[in-house]
Amino acid sequence: MTSAPEDTAVPLDQILTRAAFGSAGRWLPGSSGARFLDALAQHPDRVKARIGGLVDELGRIAKGTSEIAPRRGDRRFTDPAWSENPLLKRVVQAYLAANDTAEGLLRDAPLEWQDAERMKFVMSNIAEALSPSNNPLISPVAWKALFESGGANTIAGPLNLVRDIASSPRIPSMVEPDAFRVGADLAVTPGAVVYRAPMFELIQYLPQTETVHAVPLLIVPPTINKYYVLDLAPGRSLIEYLVKQGHQVFVVSWLNPDERHSEWGIDAYAAAAIDAFSVVDRIIGAGSVHVLAACSGGLITSLAAAHRAAKGSIGALAGLTLLVTMIDQRRAGVAGSLVDEGVARAAIARSASKGYLDGRHLAEVFAWLRPSDLVWNYWVNNYLQGKTPPKFDILFWNADTTRMPAALHRDFIEAALHNKLATPGAVTVLGTPVDLGDITVDSYVVAGSADHICPWTNCYRSSQLLGGKVRFVLSTNGHIAALVNPPGNRKSSYQVSDDNSLDAAEWRGAAITAQGSWWPDYATWLADRSGPRISPSPLLGNTEFAPLGVAPGTYVMAR
Repeated sequence: MTSAPEDTAVPLDQILTRAAFGSAGRWLPGSSGARFLDALAQHPDRVKARIGGLVDELGRIAKGTSEIAPRRGDRRFTDPAWSENPLLKRVVQAYLAANDTAEGLLRDAPLEWQDAERMKFVMSNIAEALSPSNNPLISPVAWKALFESGGANTIAGPLNLVRDIASSPRIPSMVEPDAFRVGADLAVTPGAVVYRAPMFELIQYLPQTETVHAVPLLIVPPTINKYYVLDLAPGRSLIEYLVKQGHQVFVVSWLNPDERHSEWGIDAYAAAAIDAFSVVDRIIGAGSVHVLAACSGGLITSLAAAHRAAKGSIGALAGLTLLVTMIDQRRAGVAGSLVDEGVARAAIARSASKGYLDGRHLAEVFAWLRPSDLVWNYWVNNYLQGKTPPKFDILFWNADTTRMPAALHRDFIEAALHNKLATPGAVTVLGTPVDLGDITVDSYVVAGSADHICPWTNCYRSSQLLGGKVRFVLSTNGHIAALVNPPGNRKSSYQVSDDNSLDAAEWRGAAITAQGSWWPDYATWLADRSGPRISPSPLLGNTEFAPLGVAPGTYVMAR
């Protein structure tokens, strides 16, 4: 059972609630399962037809006349043995036939969309787990590894399994813990920490061009994981790219909080973003600052900007850039509305008892949103073949998790539960009811067409909440690949338009398509709003904010 990325996405309240309670929910349909069975019981004719169709198909499979085959692009069954060996071919066909029957029964059951999405998610996870490709006794990949390694995979595989289940997140490792070193392989763009606060370090990057744009750029990364997703290996770093385009770039590096910081909520993070903005302005002295923010950092930055707008100080914001930021969470995928007030309160209490939400639990939730790619693919590699996963910088960053303070966990759930972030005046920040429509500066908003965490349609609707002119970009990538999208990738393309007044489907039909990365388009958009080119200062920081150490700083190293 497979679903489009938009169908498997989960809104913020669901993600944070699941992370607090653990992973049992992906196998248990709860009350949705009871309503599913009740709906089928009221339509026995449909059940009879589906079961009869399955029996007929199994008969054709036994005779060797069935034409059922894996969908094109299904990587689980690419080994030739799955189609050339008569027995294995029949096993695959029986599995696919049963899967098709389950999908058909779900379509036949008249369910509310919340129950339908919940059942789809649970049944998809079960179907993925039962795939013959995961079975070491029949998988041709496992048998080939047995002969090629002289049986070494039967020792290495179980050892890998024991290592992975010994601690959270209890999923197959996607990258070795020593595959990269932060500051040596990743996050190596030259710069210095020019300000340190309890919540964050502020890094300024060394100019690499003879002249720079007068108006600087402040980057506010997600509060989940670490900032260097925007400064990966050279050639794959957005920060490096923008510096080489002549932009003066700063980035916030959040502290990895623990139980001592349990009271850090949205107000605290919004105040920190405003503090960083002020420091950048005092260092550069241009009178205005661009802000680029991603994912949860985008939520915080949007709320901070709306607060400043309510206070009459939005004029210092030169422009706002939001990357894969979902503010409007209406119908954002798998059973979002099934998290009621009681469940939400229980999740909040659970994180409050520890003082934080463990980032490893979030990593597990994110992995199970794409089990075929992020769980079972590595199950086969790590356990059946006994191999170590290949080096991949994004997955190394993904495994370098951070904690979320209990108060921020609470605030995010409460704000997202009834889509309050999209409702003017429903959320109060630093004592001020905020309206995102008060953010009247130009904005650049990026979404990923294959994003399984922040569906692009929700990001698009989020852009419509802003009060200024919006350039909306839809990249042909997922949640992280939409950010790490350097020029040179021939497979990449994006749609772009300065008109976000249409609904999402109409926008996609009308927007132009451009080949390659959106990075050059963004650098141009930013340059047009960043004033004249000037000679850069030969030193980082200034007399008020002297460098405290070299990038990537100390906070990013904390585990």
